[in-house]
Amino acid sequence: MKQTTLLNKATLSGLMLAVAVLATGCHKADNTGMGPAQSAGKAVDDSAANAAANAREAGADAKAAAHDAAANTAAAADRAGDKAAAAADRAGDSMRQAGAEMKQESKEAAANVKEGASNATAATGRAVERAGEKIQDAAK
Repeated sequence: MKQTTLLNKATLSGLMLAVAVLATGCHKADNTGMGPAQSAGKAVDDSAANAAANAREAGADAKAAAHDAAANTAAAADRAGDKAAAAADRAGDSMRQAGAEMKQESKEAAANVKEGASNATAATGRAVERAGEKIQDAAK
């Protein structure tokens, strides 16, 4: 049996390729006026053009999505600002109401102190009066 070497295999492959090329030939397969190489080149060009168009469309979609996201972010920030302002207004109203209640309670407490002081003064006056009467009685 004969040994096949790499050179023999390469020669055999090259020979088969040459036969295939000769068998098919480089003739025009259709009426477009283009040969197989031109058709292949046109297919490559068409697919590159389609890929570029798809990339432009995807870029435009991404840009639109970014603009939408920016608009949504701005709207959310506006809503958050409005909510914060409303919360501050409610807090201010609550503080004013609490201040008014403290003022009223302070007035009531002052009135109670005044009344208590008046009662204490009256009681002290009565005690002093009784003590004075006892001193006068003792001096008789």
